Amino acid sequence: MAATVSATSSLATVNLPSSRRFRRYGRPRVGMAFASAGVSVTEGEGKLPKLVLTSARGSEAEIYLYGGCITSWKVAKDKDLLFVRPDAVFNKKKPISGGVPHCFPQFGPGPMQQHGFARNMDWSVAESQTEDGNPIVTLGLKDGAYSRSMWDFSFQALYKVYLTEKSLSTELVITNTDTKPFSFNTALHTYFRASVTAASVRGLKGCKTLNKDPDPKNPLEGKEERDIVTFPGFVDCIYLDAPGEVILDNGLGDTITIQNTNWSDAVLWNPHLQMEACYRDFVCVENAKIGNVQIEPQQSWVAKQILSIA
Repeated sequence: MAATVSATSSLATVNLPSSRRFRRYGRPRVGMAFASAGVSVTEGEGKLPKLVLTSARGSEAEIYLYGGCITSWKVAKDKDLLFVRPDAVFNKKKPISGGVPHCFPQFGPGPMQQHGFARNMDWSVAESQTEDGNPIVTLGLKDGAYSRSMWDFSFQALYKVYLTEKSLSTELVITNTDTKPFSFNTALHTYFRASVTAASVRGLKGCKTLNKDPDPKNPLEGKEERDIVTFPGFVDCIYLDAPGEVILDNGLGDTITIQNTNWSDAVLWNPHLQMEACYRDFVCVENAKIGNVQIEPQQSWVAKQILSIA
């Protein structure tokens, strides 16, 4: 990690790294290899720079620097566990629709554009390393004129992605580099490849729910009574105070464990007929922080996610 934080607490005092300790690569060149043998940059869709992470045991992940968006995770050749929508564009005019987009500093609609601005900005490569043949890369994002036009604060986001043979882990660190406190909410809007008629999620029974079906603008409060949650039609539901682990059966023969630290809430989403071309092929199971997080100057908020498959 480039920043000294406490991963077990929601807030931590952070010591920002010096340039001597923090390996900054700036804007990578196509074909550039980083400090770790398992991380390289290539030209992706729309000629956008894309990082390719390859573990010594054959798993692979891809990350676009535009939006800091993970678009692919494979533990077996040619079998992607993530989903990118067929209407996704790679021209920087819209966020990349699919994979693991960032929602920051706003989840959903609000005073700024839908899901904030982090998925609309170029992230940089801050650090790269290999641990036991497993690639680790840290991306960085800072405020600029674009972000300040919507949210007038100075911040630093560090996003560490760690690939192993059977897992894909992320750690998001949001640091207040301003002289005044700020608040935000956030989520990882993860799209999983799935058969929507057969997919299901376990582990959410007992959670308080905010169900946006049938009216997204007026969520219905309730409690999840089901052991197994399915996707029979339009699904858009927030689960408050969700557990640290839920299990996704993607209906394609894969069971994915979704663990988290400090992502206090979960969201299930499938648009059904609103996206008739592709809704049958994915479900979203998202780790989120729905309530506002407030952090003081020089404090950080830290959250981890681990996706793993047997």
